[in-house]
Amino acid sequence: MEKDKSLQRVDIKGGVLSPSELQRIIEYVQELGLDTFHFGSRQDIIFPLKNVNDDVITEHAAFNTSFFASHTQQNICSSYVSIDIFDATVWLRGTTYLYILEEFRYHPKLKINITDPKQQIVPLFSGDLNFIASAHEDYWYLFLKLPGWDEIYYPALIYTWDIAKIAETIENIYESVEDVEMLFKYLNENLDTNNKVIEKPLQVNFNPFPYYEGMNKMRDNQYWLGLYWRDNNYNLKFLKALCEFCLEHRIGKLCLTPWKSFIVKGIPKESKLTLEKLLGQFGINVRHSALELNWHLPVNNKRALELKKFLVMNFDQNDISTYGLTFGISSCRNSKRYFTSIMIEENKAPETIEGFVVRPMYNVLYAKNFNPSTRQYIVYAQDVDQMDLPGLLLELTKTYFQNLGSIPDELHQGEGVEKEILEIEVFQCKDCQNVYDPSVGDVVGGIPVGVDFKDLSDDYGCALCGLPKSNFEKITIEVI
Repeated sequence: MEKDKSLQRVDIKGGVLSPSELQRIIEYVQELGLDTFHFGSRQDIIFPLKNVNDDVITEHAAFNTSFFASHTQQNICSSYVSIDIFDATVWLRGTTYLYILEEFRYHPKLKINITDPKQQIVPLFSGDLNFIASAHEDYWYLFLKLPGWDEIYYPALIYTWDIAKIAETIENIYESVEDVEMLFKYLNENLDTNNKVIEKPLQVNFNPFPYYEGMNKMRDNQYWLGLYWRDNNYNLKFLKALCEFCLEHRIGKLCLTPWKSFIVKGIPKESKLTLEKLLGQFGINVRHSALELNWHLPVNNKRALELKKFLVMNFDQNDISTYGLTFGISSCRNSKRYFTSIMIEENKAPETIEGFVVRPMYNVLYAKNFNPSTRQYIVYAQDVDQMDLPGLLLELTKTYFQNLGSIPDELHQGEGVEKEILEIEVFQCKDCQNVYDPSVGDVVGGIPVGVDFKDLSDDYGCALCGLPKSNFEKITIEVI
């Protein structure tokens, strides 16, 4: 969640709201003098109130701080948006999500995700409590990423109708229990639940990221529309007109995505032309390049937006495909919260030196097997200048496509499942601990994949600290 306190949020439970609910939100913020708002990474709505005149905030009779979520409150994410338009677990229905969300009658302070592992548009593991649909009807895995805890699976499947009360109880007591065994015992003794034994660990198959924009066919002579704004500044006049269209044509739900976009489902075939005219009247572009849509950026971060534009333009000029990949830009290091295939971390900007502004440097990481659901990120390059990023990302996309289809499905291990560990030999700098792995090479030093350490020239130096080849020692590391 974005931590900029000049931005105010309205939580949209599960990323689902009716046109009339959105209309009321729009009318309220228009009274505060805003023309646009943003969508957030947790399917919420974000308002840049720092742009609102202070007199309006203090004197406007309609201004009410309780309208906005507190900074400790968290929105519940769900993959309701994917139902009927992307792959789904057989037993899951839109009504299942809506029932679960209705059962949450408190404001969570923990991040809660309720997702289908068959879809890719909503991340599975970006919450503190991650409920993930199993193959058993109405049962869910629970993956815990609680503050101060090691990541671990809850040792039983959770029943659909127990999700809300289990989440609330965990939030109330997790700080007072020592481990998942104590948590399991407490919940069994104090709640009437209908758990099920885990017969096999969660398996998440890797699938390319979907294209989610434009007018698309649904079943039963219906369509869905995905809308995306490059700068994440959504025009309120257009959105208000869209709400009026939805109400007139009996479209009941709007869905937000974690990608700062939204989707309208269930558009009747006979209403399609009217909607296309509405889009045209407001000059709405509904066919951005796929290169644009697979990026996750922090809200209201101009530097990140400019970097994305630079990289997308370079990809486009060089005819680069990024089909199925996702990219993220972050100004802080927290790989446990990343949910894109490739991450670009901005290092802390150096101080101005003798009147010169030093350009920011970046680290490039990629998810194991390019699958963000593995939650394992590998450092590809460190302290990279912006001008060198396109080349590095090009090399990563080539590696991705070379292995696409040949990477085995990833098992996300639950209780009692042993992990296969592979030991490999690499060479580590004694000073800075940087590792040279022949299977990766050295992108910064221009060393291609497959060059053994003994074959490196005598003048080879560490990519991080510059110390000579003689400063490296052979070590063995374990790879899961």
